[in-house]
Amino acid sequence: MRDFLPADKARRERVLAVIRERYRAHGFDEIETPVVEDYAKLHAGIGGDNEKLAFTLLRRGLDADGIRAAAEDPAALSDLGLRYDLTVPLARFYATHRGDLPTVFRSIQIAPVWRAERPQKGRYRQFVQCDIDIIGDATARAEAELIVASLDTLDALGLEGGSIRINDRRILDGMLDGFGFTADERPGVLITIDKLDKIGPDGVIAELTDRGATADAVAAFAAFLRRPQTREFRPYGEGQIRKALPEGAADDVVAHLVGIGEAVAAARGGAGDIPLLFDPFLVRGMGYYTGTIFELAHPSVESSLGGGGRYDGMIGRFLGQDVPAVGFSIGFERIVDLVPDPAGVDAAAVVLVHDRDVPVAELIALKAAFVAEGARVRLEQRTKNLKALLERAASDGYTSFAAVTAGASRAGLELKPLS
Repeated sequence: MRDFLPADKARRERVLAVIRERYRAHGFDEIETPVVEDYAKLHAGIGGDNEKLAFTLLRRGLDADGIRAAAEDPAALSDLGLRYDLTVPLARFYATHRGDLPTVFRSIQIAPVWRAERPQKGRYRQFVQCDIDIIGDATARAEAELIVASLDTLDALGLEGGSIRINDRRILDGMLDGFGFTADERPGVLITIDKLDKIGPDGVIAELTDRGATADAVAAFAAFLRRPQTREFRPYGEGQIRKALPEGAADDVVAHLVGIGEAVAAARGGAGDIPLLFDPFLVRGMGYYTGTIFELAHPSVESSLGGGGRYDGMIGRFLGQDVPAVGFSIGFERIVDLVPDPAGVDAAAVVLVHDRDVPVAELIALKAAFVAEGARVRLEQRTKNLKALLERAASDGYTSFAAVTAGASRAGLELKPLS
């Protein structure tokens, strides 16, 4: 959990403003949910490993005896917890307010979440997530809207050249069944497959063998994994998708993936290589994904910059009726360090450097006159080291300054650039 100095905070807000503006341009509407949710909802078995990282709040009114009596039952100690993502709160929000929302609801959530991570570079216990979700649309249109909006946002931030790896959990599950992995083995097998980019095919096969996975299934998977065409990710389309899969892939799932590509291509001009890559080994660890999954990549970094997928079964946990849903989250904490400052400094940001003897009423009146013109204004009393004062102001985003003496008027002040 970090503090942010004024310049850092201003830069973060400028990046967030671009993200919000692009999301809204694509028809998404911002909502807000509480930072705490019911313990039972956060630990309903749909948050994957993140449930283990949730911060919980002790029940109010527990005394020492009550704490000791409930020590072996976390649910008895806690009825609330800090949200570890924005998807579970959104599902609860939709179930609560469905009658007030459109049939197809497009939401923006930009807010902090908390996880009891082991702090390290790029991993924090409090961080901002930037989510867009579409609830109520089971067609490929929903994924296409999310992908186009996310790529557009990346472009607007000066990070052109992004691409999205895409897969479908139904395809992944079907492959594992076809190879002969048992249902009990599947969670561990997926964890290993998720390491493919890091340890390579040989490393994956070795780890599956060490896990004691079904030998015939490992052998079948090894043969498939080593086919040259299995990892040919371009060009995106039905031919490439089918070539990268074993025989018998579900036609409806392939058609869904192809439809996403066609829609994204149309949105981006319909010509050239679209920035989608079908990756049959993309896993994503969240337990609530039921269909399409995707990750955002950029050539400037090796790690992903965001991702998401379909979670058609989650809202039914809260509503008692399944509703299709799909979402995409941009990794703000990674992106904010990569983007060139989208706005730089404020267009009109003025420092009024005044002598000690200038009356307070005159200073406030001058400041008000500049503010009325749309400027951002800071009052600073002149110091012996004027250069240091002005350098600090420039680092805080101010663009010009004026020297103020007693009796000065707005019309008589000369603005000089800070450089």
